[in-house]
Amino acid sequence: MLWIWLTLLYGVIKGTREIIKKKSMEKNTILEVLFVYTLLSFLMVTPGAAQVGGVPWQDMVWIAVKSFVIFVAWIFSFKAIKKMPISLYGLLDLSRVIFSTLMGVIFLKEGMTLWQTVGLVLVCAGLLLYRYQTGGKRLFGKKNAMAEPVTKEPAEKVGFKIVCFALLSCLLNGVSGTMDKVLMQRMTSTQLQFWYMLFLVLFYLAYILITRTKIRLWSALKNYWIWILSLIFVIGDKALFIANQSADSKVTIMTLLKQAGCIVTILAGKFIFKEKNIGYKLFCAGVIITGIVLSVALK
Repeated sequence: MLWIWLTLLYGVIKGTREIIKKKSMEKNTILEVLFVYTLLSFLMVTPGAAQVGGVPWQDMVWIAVKSFVIFVAWIFSFKAIKKMPISLYGLLDLSRVIFSTLMGVIFLKEGMTLWQTVGLVLVCAGLLLYRYQTGGKRLFGKKNAMAEPVTKEPAEKVGFKIVCFALLSCLLNGVSGTMDKVLMQRMTSTQLQFWYMLFLVLFYLAYILITRTKIRLWSALKNYWIWILSLIFVIGDKALFIANQSADSKVTIMTLLKQAGCIVTILAGKFIFKEKNIGYKLFCAGVIITGIVLSVALK
């Protein structure tokens, strides 16, 4: 089915985005990347502005709520990505499977088949296996180096606060994913993408003005990683919104499919950022991917 392939495409793009986010923050601050990345993404969807009218004000309120949820989630995720190995972030990001699945079952009344339940158990097992391997020492170590820019060989030790940032981002992204499914039954992908991106730009602009944060706009615009990040973000979100529009798509299955991106981040940790323990992380990811395949192929 088309929605399955579109969701898989989103998952691969999502994993690629995490890598590019880390690269983009080697030259610019978190807020500089966030604001310019969001602004460029919005400008890329403005050619469809003529088709975005007709959204009821009640739905506009919910789009604004979704945008605020993502606004907060991105701040948490960017801080986590900046301070921890990208391969570790890719594994922690898989915890959103649990949040999104629970939301799909509770709020959207989606049923879980036996194989989907087995798949969810395997996904959780993969996360627990990695947690067991760290023994609670590497993952929740003492403060790691906070100096900028991001180093190419980050330490495995990550502060508890940074891990919480990653998990909070996963929770909020799960909320957003559930809202996508509901909103896409009431509007087109073009309408949702335009208004959602506009609200995001306004939220980050308001945050910059209220906190009086200095933004090196020209420096960020010269950072080609931010341009690449914006382009693939627009493509990925478009694919995801179209997938959500399908009557056959289910948040519980889509959430599992999105996790294919963890392989991308783990491999990037090995070959781009020269991180350690990649073999074991790939094993854990393999358990997780097995769960995903079982959930989809035998649904």
